[in-house]
Amino acid sequence: MGGVTDLIAGTPLPLPATGPGGQGAARAGAGAASVVAAEAAAASGVRVAALTDLTDLRAVQALFDSIWHPAPDNPPVTVELMRALTKAGNPLFGAYADGQLVGACVAFFAAPSGTALHSHVTGVAPSAQRRSVGRALKLHQRAWALQHGLDRISWTFDPLVRRNAWFNLGRLAATPVEYLPDFYGPMADTINASDQSDRLLTCWSLEAPAVVRAVAGQPVDVDLPALLAAGAATVLTVGPGGRPEARPGTPGVPALIAVPADVETLRARDATLAAEWRIAVRATLGGALTAGARVRGFAREGWYVVDGPGLPGAPEAGRATP
Repeated sequence: MGGVTDLIAGTPLPLPATGPGGQGAARAGAGAASVVAAEAAAASGVRVAALTDLTDLRAVQALFDSIWHPAPDNPPVTVELMRALTKAGNPLFGAYADGQLVGACVAFFAAPSGTALHSHVTGVAPSAQRRSVGRALKLHQRAWALQHGLDRISWTFDPLVRRNAWFNLGRLAATPVEYLPDFYGPMADTINASDQSDRLLTCWSLEAPAVVRAVAGQPVDVDLPALLAAGAATVLTVGPGGRPEARPGTPGVPALIAVPADVETLRARDATLAAEWRIAVRATLGGALTAGARVRGFAREGWYVVDGPGLPGAPEAGRATP
């Protein structure tokens, strides 16, 4: 196997003297991050390794294809691209359980140069889900970034996928910074089902206090009943028939924006209704971020909590054209 760095229980990564290109020493939190990442790998029952050789990269592509089932001419990432990225010094990690590759993540250096990493794709095999393998991979990525003098990682995710929103905003304490309508164009795979590919661009400030607490097991938990009792405005909710129902915001109070319980199942069952939710969340959450609002967090019950300028209303349910 082509792993050059493994994370297993009690085996923190060695710290480099300098960051990428020899510029910038490891950041102060790198050692602690390595320990946390090793503990996460052990808790998930996986060994996380950095991958570089063709055999391993082919296994990563096969894993991703088994997760997304893309069109044959449009894989999430190709072996050739992964080969070039790793040769250029970018991190690519795989998670192994009983010798089998069950998860992987691909990232590359991002602007501003010498400070940031962009995580392009992370996937976990269905057989290994609900074991926090994705968390182990992200914490390994965080440890690697801090060891190489970086202080942030960005990535995108589908704002309609409730479990991903909770994972990114709650368990990792990442912060949405921009709403990107139809970022990749239609994606013809079994998960995205040719839905428009709206994404939230998210920034993970690796040494922020909330992030340090979250990776230590204290997520950013939103107290939804307390927010409602304090007068938070429900700007987008689930209406009759499971359709999105928009309501006006209230200046000066937090806004709550709902997402479906399981949009991936909804796409397969009722693509028209899923498209209505896409347009409604784009108008409310996307409109709020464009107007300068800030996403405070995500309630496990399925609501984004947004502070800041007034929120635009969503299109009337049933009138959206995807």
